[in-house]
Amino acid sequence: MDINTKALKKNAFRVTKERGKTAARVRVPGGHLKAKYLIILQEVAEKYGNGTLHITARQGFEIPGIPMKYIPDVNKALQPVIEGLEINQENPNGGYSASGTRNVSACIGNSVCPFGNYNTSKFAKKIEKAIFPNDYHVKVALTGCSNDCIKARMHDFGIIGMTEPQYDNYRCIGCEACVNNCKKRVTGALTFENYKVVRDHSKCLGCGECIGKCPTSAWSRSEEKYFKLVIMGRTGKKNPRLAREFITWIDEESIIKIILNTYDYIHEYIDKEAPGGKEHIGYIVDRTGYNEFKKWALKDVQLSKKAKVEDNINWY
Repeated sequence: MDINTKALKKNAFRVTKERGKTAARVRVPGGHLKAKYLIILQEVAEKYGNGTLHITARQGFEIPGIPMKYIPDVNKALQPVIEGLEINQENPNGGYSASGTRNVSACIGNSVCPFGNYNTSKFAKKIEKAIFPNDYHVKVALTGCSNDCIKARMHDFGIIGMTEPQYDNYRCIGCEACVNNCKKRVTGALTFENYKVVRDHSKCLGCGECIGKCPTSAWSRSEEKYFKLVIMGRTGKKNPRLAREFITWIDEESIIKIILNTYDYIHEYIDKEAPGGKEHIGYIVDRTGYNEFKKWALKDVQLSKKAKVEDNINWY
């Protein structure tokens, strides 16, 4: 069988070890979907594949064991899932249009978790709408708080939820539950002075744990949503590393604009001779330098006065 593997991958199918067989990739932005779509995946797996599903590390699905002759049929069968998840699509009934930019993954967020500072799935879908499809290899992950359950620091862009705790001192009964928790579990940003709690803004991570610890609701989350954007984390064969803080107290729209600007940066500097035409963005930043990346990333971005951009980042 004469197979165009480049076209196969661009249609989000995998080259597998089984001769003449492939695996279909299914994106699930934010890792959240209605249960009814699992029935469709089951039907596709049993009719065209080997009857199994693999849940990927990026919260999508792979359906293995599909004979390549069934690719058009599988694409049509998956169309209700693609439409239901509102995936951008260039060719209806033609499956997914690209395999470069990975599924935007997210923790469960504040719709379920008491630690979550924002709706991670909702923001993930918003990012997905802005950046997909795209052939460049970019990984984005969202986590609701500093606990980082999604391991956002192992991605090209990690979006960590923050809040600016609001303190109503008339509600405070001086139990120091928030102070003790911050001292033992966080950064010690809270102290108890003159029978009231004082927050050291320079130490505060914006994690919001003080809010959950207070028995009288003296602490509350800020109406304004803030985020910490960490960049260029990676695993892989060469020089794995954790992402470092790029901008703290940044807003949602600025993050989307920065990611979109980064695609222009990649297009300008990617190594055209890289194997398979792919080069992970972190290696491009290593080659051009952080300040060149920052120049491209912040083009036409209007940051708030509260946002703090790192002057320099050294990964080690």
